[in-house]
Amino acid sequence: MMTKKTISASRAFLILFLCQMITALEVPLDPILLKELSQPPTITQQSPKDYIVDPRENIVIQCEAKGKPPPSFSWTRNGTHFDIDKDARVTVKPNSGTLVINIMNGGKAEAYEGVYQCTARNERGAAISNNIVIRSSRSPLWTKEKVEPKHVREGDPLVLHCSPPVGLPPPIIFWMDNSFQRLPQNERVSQGLNGDLYFSNVKPEDTREDYICYARFNHTQTIQQKQPISVKVFSMDSLNETISANLSGTDFYGAKPLTERRPTLLTPVGSTSNKVELRGNVLLLECIAEGLPTPVIRWIKEGGELPINRTFFENFKKTLKIIEVSEADSGKYKCVARNPLGSTHHTITVTVKAAPYWITAPRNLVLSPGEDGTLICRANGNPKPNISWLTNGVPIAIAPEDPSRKVDGDTIIFSDVQERSSAVYQCNASNEYGYLLANAFVNVLAEPPRILTPANKLYQVIANNPALLDCAFFGSPVPEIEWFKGVKGSILRGDLYVFHDNGTLEIPVAQKDSTGTYTCVARNKLGKVQNEVHLEVKDPTMIIKQPEYKIIQRGGQVSFECTIKHDPTLIPTITWVKDNGELPDDERFIIHKDSLAIMNVTDKDDGTYTCVANTTLDSVSASAVLTVVAATPTPAIIYDRPNPPFDLELTDQLERSIQLSWIPGYDNNSPITNFVIEYEDGMHEPGVWHYQTEVRGTQTTVQLKLSPYVNYSFRVIAVNEIGRSQPSEASEQYLTKAAKPDENPSGVQGIGSEPDNLVIIWEPLKGFQSNGPGLQYKVSWRQKDVGDEWTSVIVANVSKYIVSGTPTFVPYEIKVQALNDLGYAPEPAEVIGHSGEDLPMVAPGNVQVHIVNSTLAKVHWDPVPLKTVRGRLQGYRIYYWKVQSLSKRRRRHVEKKILTFSGNKTHGMLPGLEPYSSYKLNVRVVNGKGEGPASPDKLFKTPEGVPSSPSFLKITNPTLDSLTLEWGLPTHPNGVLIAYTLKFQPINSTHEFGPLVEIRIPANETSLILSNLNYSTRYKFYFYAQTSVGAGSQITEEAVTIMDEGKMAMASRQVDIATQGWFIGLMCAVALLILILLIVCFIRRNKGGKYPVKEKEDAHADPEIQPMKEDDGTFGEYSDAEDHKPLKKGSRTPSDRTVKKEDSDDSLVDYGEGVNGQFNEDGSFIGQYSGKKEKEPAEGNESSEAPSPVNAMNSFV
Repeated sequence: MMTKKTISASRAFLILFLCQMITALEVPLDPILLKELSQPPTITQQSPKDYIVDPRENIVIQCEAKGKPPPSFSWTRNGTHFDIDKDARVTVKPNSGTLVINIMNGGKAEAYEGVYQCTARNERGAAISNNIVIRSSRSPLWTKEKVEPKHVREGDPLVLHCSPPVGLPPPIIFWMDNSFQRLPQNERVSQGLNGDLYFSNVKPEDTREDYICYARFNHTQTIQQKQPISVKVFSMDSLNETISANLSGTDFYGAKPLTERRPTLLTPVGSTSNKVELRGNVLLLECIAEGLPTPVIRWIKEGGELPINRTFFENFKKTLKIIEVSEADSGKYKCVARNPLGSTHHTITVTVKAAPYWITAPRNLVLSPGEDGTLICRANGNPKPNISWLTNGVPIAIAPEDPSRKVDGDTIIFSDVQERSSAVYQCNASNEYGYLLANAFVNVLAEPPRILTPANKLYQVIANNPALLDCAFFGSPVPEIEWFKGVKGSILRGDLYVFHDNGTLEIPVAQKDSTGTYTCVARNKLGKVQNEVHLEVKDPTMIIKQPEYKIIQRGGQVSFECTIKHDPTLIPTITWVKDNGELPDDERFIIHKDSLAIMNVTDKDDGTYTCVANTTLDSVSASAVLTVVAATPTPAIIYDRPNPPFDLELTDQLERSIQLSWIPGYDNNSPITNFVIEYEDGMHEPGVWHYQTEVRGTQTTVQLKLSPYVNYSFRVIAVNEIGRSQPSEASEQYLTKAAKPDENPSGVQGIGSEPDNLVIIWEPLKGFQSNGPGLQYKVSWRQKDVGDEWTSVIVANVSKYIVSGTPTFVPYEIKVQALNDLGYAPEPAEVIGHSGEDLPMVAPGNVQVHIVNSTLAKVHWDPVPLKTVRGRLQGYRIYYWKVQSLSKRRRRHVEKKILTFSGNKTHGMLPGLEPYSSYKLNVRVVNGKGEGPASPDKLFKTPEGVPSSPSFLKITNPTLDSLTLEWGLPTHPNGVLIAYTLKFQPINSTHEFGPLVEIRIPANETSLILSNLNYSTRYKFYFYAQTSVGAGSQITEEAVTIMDEGKMAMASRQVDIATQGWFIGLMCAVALLILILLIVCFIRRNKGGKYPVKEKEDAHADPEIQPMKEDDGTFGEYSDAEDHKPLKKGSRTPSDRTVKKEDSDDSLVDYGEGVNGQFNEDGSFIGQYSGKKEKEPAEGNESSEAPSPVNAMNSFV
């Protein structure tokens, strides 16, 4: 026991040392930087380890390397120096280590076979290539042999041997006839992996003389041919005829009739065999059987299942192929050959070995003088590989000593390195199946920081998306990276940013205010450098008017709208697609800016149309379906859901899988697209059907994975475009064996409900996940980072366990493992939980208040020690309330307000404060349990602000030249009032404002009488209060002084003229005259007289009177009093046929001179200004229609 402790302590020291290592620096692949830095050699290209060359071409052995200074190259062959200069056929490519061996002019490739290795060297070390084995390709001829004809009885087995010559690489074998046609193969006749042709049983049609085996050598592109083999199959009838011709009747019994037989294996022989394969290779297992009828081959893996997605069956299931094999594929594989008479089997024990493969390959180290680092070389294999180290191509045991390095198995530890420590180290991992060789250099450099990201690089992102700002850097020692925003911004910290190890700054959710200039600063002990990049955050592109579903008749037209909103600095492009493809190249499709139109719609236009809006930064789309229907309904095929499948059958019943087959029902004119398989667990959930899987509509069998300890029944549902069929009848039941659980419960959490407990909860397994009876859970816990042993308890099938007596809010490692009567599930993953929280113990200290302005204050406090939070810190909470207003000097009801600041913040802003007031506040820390004690109340005062508007403004006692104003104090003075300001101005009848007058009023006044105003005038008043800070909001009001009495009397007499007797008499006389004129006109028109209108117009034309046109209101044709004809065109009224009062202030008398006329109620003229048109009289003596009274009046006026 003491020895074990000593070993553990030494290993613990090593682990502690490794944990304290400074992370090694990666050399960025920047070409300019690589040219400037000294660097040991690195092999960049080399030929494969096993290199088979074509003997007809020159041999090229590649070896390329990089380094600073450029490396020189040398070669070894079969372990000794290969002097290239002594062999005229061997040259080296310029600036390269690649060998070119010229064998085209008489050379032989066999002379240069061997093991080659390349070394690239400069002043900082040497790198070596793999051992490259050069072999020449060979394609030997078939050995001469006498091929005997094969005579076989019908039904017997037959094997035709190929026995190809041994070539390099091995040839590809195939069988053909004299016409170079491949011989047909099937379950009865097939070619084995060794190239032989196997017949499970022969038939008469197998008789032929040209069974020829060919061997193709790909490297030399040659094909070798074996001598043709002749096969003669004797049928039972022909054999009996031959026997009867040579024997007497007394001796003839005849050949036995063709009899069936059970299978036997042609290959492999025996009942068992062994196979070794390497990890990562392809595993090929073969079983070929003979028998009559022809046997069928089936493969199983004992105690397991064939790997899904890596298993393939070839050669009519006679060959089992598993790709990318691993150690888990080891085991016993059984092939079973079966026909109706019986079966036979063969078991192949497969062992998967492994050539070495990397777990951790060594990586290049760039260190600064005095730094520490490690090279780690870890590989695995079967058997476990041996790890050996070399430095500059020399075994490290005989290499020059370096005090800065120490070898510990698969790790080299470097401490306090100096520039002489630079070298190239090789790690070799080897076992009997192969080896791995890796070069990794240690480069000791002292370099000031450099930023490789271009200066002033612009990044553009869409709002609410991540933004990644690069700061690729290099330096030795590794520089520290800091980010700033703005020219004089503070260093960026907090939850709003993510800082990556490669220098990149990530803003997980960029907002518009994230736009700006960001500065990256890289510094180490040798210097400092900085670089600026710019971020622009754009508004997202949105489709605000989406295309809508349309149904259109054939031959019609349809339009889809697509209106987008986008960032004004981005240029969008709108593309339309149909059914996820391009629009048809058809002139019927017309694309507008915000829409797509389809003219003369056809059935082919039916489908889904998608509008895609793209910018350089984002893309959005919206779709709509177009359904084209016939213009006139025609009888259509009836489509319906498919009929349910039937005849379900279970076969190949294994512990964890089973094959289900069925017969589809009628599809009802709509093809079946897929089948849905459901299962019922009759043991745990009888009557409840669960989804199992689904397959294509062309498939009628499926291999189903099963869980242990489930009583399965299956049913199948067919699906087409119309819908789902009814479920099929349930299959027979199949009960799987019980087993240990395969999985553990999910959703494991550890939370405390009280300060001294830990509540462990989990999502229990479902019934079929239990895999067997007696499901329980093993709950384990231990306090994190204190070295305690696990405490475990086994509980029944529940979902919670409470651990009591725990310390307050400490982390625990927790795991929950399922078990049943057959054993435990795999080892569960560990989760971290915490015991219960308690209220915080202390209050924040050093609370300070800084007044920003009259309504905003900033509060600072010192954070509490995290150990006193006694829980998960959620933030700090500020309680604040108004004590009194300094202007009113009276206390008010205390209404406390609360602001919470999440996280470990130490300051916060208090908005919405009232100016010129006294406030108190305290601060408390908050965790998941609640609030801690409050800090001592802090008193602060807000400064004065501008007042609110006066509470009211009344205007009373109007006189001819004065008004009285009364007002109330502002509701919120927000300070000491120093004065009021009154501004007023007159408003005339056209609503124009006069000059503005301003009066300053002492703060203690509440009313004012304004004198010397104009009578009958409207005034507008503006009134506001002032403090020492400035003027507050104004209140406005309007009022009118009263009218002068003399003016009012004159206006009254002007209005009363309409009631005078003489005016009424005059109006009656005018009406009587108009009536007489109408009667005379009526009598004359009824006499049928024709008026010579045109002649009189021509004879008495007045040049001063111009026609009035209808369209622009000027004069057109007219008639005077002699014509007795109504106006044909035109009107002398305004376009709206009224004379508006506001257009003129004249009295009615002004319109009474010169022409008799009348007014309608609205004041418009009738008579001369009517403008009503009359149809012109017809030519000849026929009378026109009787004129209207208005037209008659027009004829005489």
